[in-house]
Amino acid sequence: MGRRRAPELYRAPFPLYALQVDPSAGLLIAAGGGGAAKTGIKNGVHFLQLEQINGRLSASLLHSHDTEARATMNLALAGNILAAGQDAHCQLLRFKTHQQKGKNKAEKAGSKEQGPWQRKGAAPAEKKSGAETHQEGVELSVENLQAVQTDFSADPLQKVVCFNHDNTLLATGGTDGYVRVWKVPTLEKVLEFKAHEGEIEDLALGPDGKLVTVGWDFNASVWQKDQLVTQLHWQENGPTFSNTPYRYQACRFGQVPDQPAGLRLFTVQIPHKRLRQPQPCYLTAWDGSTFLPLQTKSCGHEVISCLSVSESGTFLGLGTVTGSVAIYIAFSLQRLYYVREAHGIVVTDVAFLPEKGRGPELLGSHETALFSVAVDSRCQLHLLPSRRTVPVWLLLLLCVGLIVMSILLLQSAFPGFL
Repeated sequence: MGRRRAPELYRAPFPLYALQVDPSAGLLIAAGGGGAAKTGIKNGVHFLQLEQINGRLSASLLHSHDTEARATMNLALAGNILAAGQDAHCQLLRFKTHQQKGKNKAEKAGSKEQGPWQRKGAAPAEKKSGAETHQEGVELSVENLQAVQTDFSADPLQKVVCFNHDNTLLATGGTDGYVRVWKVPTLEKVLEFKAHEGEIEDLALGPDGKLVTVGWDFNASVWQKDQLVTQLHWQENGPTFSNTPYRYQACRFGQVPDQPAGLRLFTVQIPHKRLRQPQPCYLTAWDGSTFLPLQTKSCGHEVISCLSVSESGTFLGLGTVTGSVAIYIAFSLQRLYYVREAHGIVVTDVAFLPEKGRGPELLGSHETALFSVAVDSRCQLHLLPSRRTVPVWLLLLLCVGLIVMSILLLQSAFPGFL
C-alpha cells in the first residue's frame, strides 16, 4: 500500500515560512523568500483565493506582494492588517479586496503570464501570474504601513509576532531575548523587557493580557506586562528524564469547546539536542488561568517544528522538521490524522481554516482543514473527515447484536425462556 499523501494546494516561486488565513474574504496568505542573498529567488507575500470547485477546496493566486530584499519569516493577522517579521524588522501591511472594474480582453490576456509556481490542476477559468493574478471580478491591493526594528542582537532576527485580543497591540520576540510590545498601527513602543537568556522561540498573548514566552534557556514564563507571574513546569505530572534536557518549542492559547470563559494553553517540548537514540517530543495542555499542567502525552519521535490551535480550540495542528503533519484532538491529545513526510523537509508553519466567516462554506462536509507550508515552496491541504456521522448499516448491526446478546443472556439465566 502506498504512502498517504496530502493534496498540494499551491506552489510558490520561493521557500515558504509563514501562513495565515483570513476567514472573512476566504484568503490564504503565504509568505517567504530567498532573503537578501542575490540568488534570483524572490521575496514576497502571496494572497490566495480559497474556493470550492466541484466539491474540492482549491486555491488560486489573487495577488503577489513583492517584499524586495527581505524574506517574511513570521506573520500575524488582525482584520485586514498583517504584521510581517522580516529580518530584524516588523512591517505592517494593509490589504483590501474590492470588485474589479471592467477590463478589456487585451488587459486580461496580458495578466495571464504563466510560471512554474502555478497551482497544479488549476481550473482553466482561474488566472495565474508570477506577479499579480486576479480572480474574475475580484482584485486585491496591498499598502505598506509602518515598519520598526524589533531585535537588536549581534545577528538580529525577529522570530515571532502576535496581536493581542482586540488587535490594539502586538508583541514581538527574537534572538536578543527581549519582548517588545507596540501600538497598532503606529508601532510606538509601549513595553520592553528581557524575558529569556538567549533566543525567544515563541510567545502567545491571552485574552486577559497575560503573555507566555518560551526560549532557548529551557524556560517557559508567564508575564503580566513586564512582571513575572510564574514559570511553567511540564514534568510535574508527566515523564521525568535525568539525562535528556528538554526545551519548549511552541506555545499557543486555545478556547475550551462549549465553555465560553474557558481557556487552555498548549505547549510543545522537544529534546534540546539530537541524540543517536531519538527521544520523544511531548504535548502538554495547561489550565489557562492557574497555568498548572493538565495532561502531557508523547507526540512521536519526530522533532516538532510548529504548532497551531483551531479557532474553537477543538484541534491541534503539528508540523515536524522531517516534513510530517499531524492533527490532534485538544481534549485528549490523541492523534486523529498523520501524513509522514508530507513535505519531505521542515514544515515551517501550519494554520487551520477558521470556523467563522467563509470557513463552513469552504470546509464542506469535513470536520476541519489544516494548511501546511515548508521550505519546499509547497502549501498542502490536510482534511479531517467528519467523525459525527455513523452509517445506518452500522447502527442496525449494533442493534441486532444487542438483541442477540440479550436473548443469549436470558437463555443462560432461564433455560426454559424460549
